[in-house]
Amino acid sequence: MYKMKPVIIKTSLIIFLLSFISVGCKKSNESPTLLQITPESENAIIEYETNQIEFNFCLLNEEGQPGTVFNEGDNFSFSFSFKNNSPDTIIVTTEFINSDFHRVYQSDTNIDMGKPWTGIWCEFSGMPQEIKLKPSSIFQLRCPWILNDNNYPNYPLCMAESKEPLFKGEYNTSIDLDFHYSKNGKVTIIDQLKFKINFKVI
Repeated sequence: MYKMKPVIIKTSLIIFLLSFISVGCKKSNESPTLLQITPESENAIIEYETNQIEFNFCLLNEEGQPGTVFNEGDNFSFSFSFKNNSPDTIIVTTEFINSDFHRVYQSDTNIDMGKPWTGIWCEFSGMPQEIKLKPSSIFQLRCPWILNDNNYPNYPLCMAESKEPLFKGEYNTSIDLDFHYSKNGKVTIIDQLKFKINFKVI
């Protein structure tokens, strides 16, 4: 009986550690914090800072100005940016660019109008699929709804085809943030934020 005790203690310790690790890695079931703007909002930009990362999300008109009301037939662009306000360089991976990134829905019917971009890293497939951001630096992802010679998406987004202009109505687009970055070898995930823009085509 005496010889079995160390085995029992080791086994119990392993089970305890595995239980602790699984609890520590468990994803939160809480609903993400929703930050949204509407055509009636005073500010046409969603701005939020957490963990020394500053996020900005807005729609831009053809003059490059933030807005939530657009004329029928006019083009507009999505702009999502993040700034490194920490004193260290960060490395961002692109989990946040999921299939719903910049996707548009008709507000009253919830009809999926699609998303403008068709791929990521396309001609850059041989390059490291991460974004290195030095202190005080900003990385912007800008993508037009309609592709033309003067308006095309920022790296690493790409468009193989263009969308049709949106007809008159009310729409929304949102980002359920799943933002992964590493700093000094430590990985941080920001995933309890949702940015939503309600906008109108008149």
